[in-house]
Amino acid sequence: MAATAELEAAIKLNEKALADLDPKHVKIFQYDRSKITPGIAHIGVGNFHRAHQARYMDDCLAIPGNESWGIVGISLGDRESSKAKAKAMQDQDCLYTLTEYDPKGKPSTRVIGSIIQYLHAPEDPEATMKALVDPAIRIVSMTITEGGYHLDSEGNFQADAESVQYDLKNPKHPKDTFGYLVEALARRRQAGTKPFTIFSCDNQRGNGDVAKKAVLSFAKLRDKELASWIEENVSFPNSMVDRIAPTVTDEDIKSVAERTGIEDQTPVLAETFSQWVIKDEFCNGRPPFEKLGAQFTKNVAPYEHMKGRMLNASHTAIALTGVTAGYEYVDEALDDPAIYKLVYDFMTKDVMPVIEGPDGTSLSDYRDLVLQRFSNPALKDQLVRIAGDSANKLPTFLLPTINEHTEDEDTNSRDLRRMAFILACFRRYLRGLNDKGHKFSPIEPHLSKEEIAEWGSENTEGFLNCRILASLNLADNEAFVKAFNHAVTLLKTHGVLEALTYL
Repeated sequence: MAATAELEAAIKLNEKALADLDPKHVKIFQYDRSKITPGIAHIGVGNFHRAHQARYMDDCLAIPGNESWGIVGISLGDRESSKAKAKAMQDQDCLYTLTEYDPKGKPSTRVIGSIIQYLHAPEDPEATMKALVDPAIRIVSMTITEGGYHLDSEGNFQADAESVQYDLKNPKHPKDTFGYLVEALARRRQAGTKPFTIFSCDNQRGNGDVAKKAVLSFAKLRDKELASWIEENVSFPNSMVDRIAPTVTDEDIKSVAERTGIEDQTPVLAETFSQWVIKDEFCNGRPPFEKLGAQFTKNVAPYEHMKGRMLNASHTAIALTGVTAGYEYVDEALDDPAIYKLVYDFMTKDVMPVIEGPDGTSLSDYRDLVLQRFSNPALKDQLVRIAGDSANKLPTFLLPTINEHTEDEDTNSRDLRRMAFILACFRRYLRGLNDKGHKFSPIEPHLSKEEIAEWGSENTEGFLNCRILASLNLADNEAFVKAFNHAVTLLKTHGVLEALTYL
């Protein structure tokens, strides 16, 4: 990134620089960071974790008596970008800025100090394992995305995955998440140390159950006795996480410097809205999350259903229609009346009649909140990012709603147009060409090049029988095939935006 006047004049963020920062432009934590000790190790220190969990823990450390809940960040990525991020965080003493934008786009910035160590596992695997084995670590949380759990569309553990096979052959020197977790637990068991809670913060239903299945599946392949010990002693709480944290650009880095006078190599942006719903199952203690704005419940599922089926499915719908129409950002796509109507009607007519929200929650109010959040003009969340990995997102967020409508014996009475249209846009998205004639690269890390080419082809039956849709038998559902073919014809004839006017 080229130097600018703002950056040249800004103060480089690190521990020593805190005293020089202007409290009028940036909020600085008030706890004594030298007294903070680690209690949580987090695997996958992306923007979402730093905007969500690490922000909650920053508030936690300000409460007297909670100084033992600092975070050790762990990156398992072996790309140069992961190495560069680790160095940037280490250079800044693991400090970074979080800028939160209210619904009207007004920003406020704070420095987050809850991450007290940052380890890049490929460069220092022993230090990483030592951190996980440390008795002080009572929770290992993670945000590794849906695909990182090595579960296929049927929920089966993919034991033949290259990284899984490597860790099974090299249990003392793992590279993947579950290799590290199981080896650390094995060493703690051998040493008589209490195990840690494995706390998934990923955006998927039953994330604790998913994490448990992945960990136990890997452990059984390695050592069945160890797997039994893990099953009996380790907790895997379910949780629902929600906050929009968009990609950070060079312009954002300049903007932070201009507004705050801080040169931050790794800033994070987010909306002011944040939600965390947790089932209280922690085998080795936990922070006082309830004092930080998090909500405990015996059943996370209703919150997950509402968010996944309404917010996440709509987010993907906006992204797939918006990116193929030629828009760049979520807010500008939703500002288009045709896309707005599609998403509003999808939530109102397709989703809300077939789900139940948490007790006391209005689905209509939730729908309106979702649309307001997506319309935030300051976040500039990139559609290509949101559309990315749709092959994993669609089965989780959209297909359950399609299934609700197509499993009905009288499918012909159901309105399938909007759901079919979203799938048709996914097929078009895989071709990497928008309605303006501009090419883009679909980000589908869990699809092969052959699958991307095949699923994006004109073969309707082949697409409806592809592995992520096969379980719904859509190709055998006459009403859905009719709705899908109609959507395909509209897209081919008119393009996304005009096609929507005919739905």
